[in-house]
Amino acid sequence: MTFEKMRAVSLGLQPFSRLDSPREVVRQFTPNWFAATMGTGILSIALAQTSFRAVGEALWILNIGLFALFTVLYAARWVFFFDGARRVFGHSVVSMFFGCIPMGLATIINGLLIYHGAVGLAETLWWIDVAMAAACGIAIPYLMFTRQSHSIDQMTAVWLLPMVAAEVAAVTGGLLAPHVGNGLTVLWVSYTLWALSVPIAMSVLVVLVLRLAIHKLPHASMAASAWLALGPIGTGALGLMTLGEAAPAIFAAHGLDAYVGAAQGVGLIGGMILWGYGLWWFAMAALITGRYLREGLPFNLGWWGYTFPIGVFAVATLKLGTLMPIGSINVFGLMLVALLAVIWTIVATRTVRGAWRGDLFVAPCLKKD
Repeated sequence: MTFEKMRAVSLGLQPFSRLDSPREVVRQFTPNWFAATMGTGILSIALAQTSFRAVGEALWILNIGLFALFTVLYAARWVFFFDGARRVFGHSVVSMFFGCIPMGLATIINGLLIYHGAVGLAETLWWIDVAMAAACGIAIPYLMFTRQSHSIDQMTAVWLLPMVAAEVAAVTGGLLAPHVGNGLTVLWVSYTLWALSVPIAMSVLVVLVLRLAIHKLPHASMAASAWLALGPIGTGALGLMTLGEAAPAIFAAHGLDAYVGAAQGVGLIGGMILWGYGLWWFAMAALITGRYLREGLPFNLGWWGYTFPIGVFAVATLKLGTLMPIGSINVFGLMLVALLAVIWTIVATRTVRGAWRGDLFVAPCLKKD
């Protein structure tokens, strides 16, 4: 074996071989990594509704470990590399990924309720999640309006990430509300979070369609963003159905019987309408991805953008299947879960490989414009 080949092998076996120093793992760590907790978390939630519940719980436990690890690494960056860390607020792409932090946490809270019924801990964490989601949904757009540099031709669906966090928290609130004493408050906050997110996301989607029609597809490095549009639609549908299912008993317990039917109707009909809208984006994203694949698709952390939107649309489909006695809906939902499992396996495998070599530890906000 030649020296060059031996060196290539050693580079593959040595961790962080592509980095100048292991310290670069911390210095280059960005909120983008929390997208992995979103993808892993939504798969664990989806599997809980299938015969693979035990696998889902194992993934949920793995997700807790990932979230804890990423939190420590990102906190360390702020402690040891403060000047570089704060530059994220001025970056027009990386700052959007702050929304992934509360969304990743929300999947863990859902798992607490689904797998262990740990209501007390789930409620505490949910209020923390609500605060983070609301902060992202307001602060990041404010920075977009006042500090960052944006243009329509460079726009992608990544703009949606900080805005969608609130509606993800709303879905979790819908799961939590029936199990707590202050269920009416939790329900009210959840509907408010839904309203803070979904209308804004829909307005962004209108601009996104215009941008795609005029300026065509973004660079292949942003290919996964084609699926991000499905996220707020699927989450919005799931939120309406979940809240509509939780509201009747809570309303009735507080003398609001007159609104029970309205809550159920809005939940089902609104959920169905948004779900149908999601089908259009699902088909469009699939066609766009096929085009990218033919032209060559480089791997990066953005590939986790394939997982959560498909996952939440799968969970919304399964939820719709429980409300509508149509067997084909459940079949389609299970097919989406299977697709999600395949995509997650591919993305997770390549992420582990890239993290081991150090390829994925890149902070664009540290590069000079």
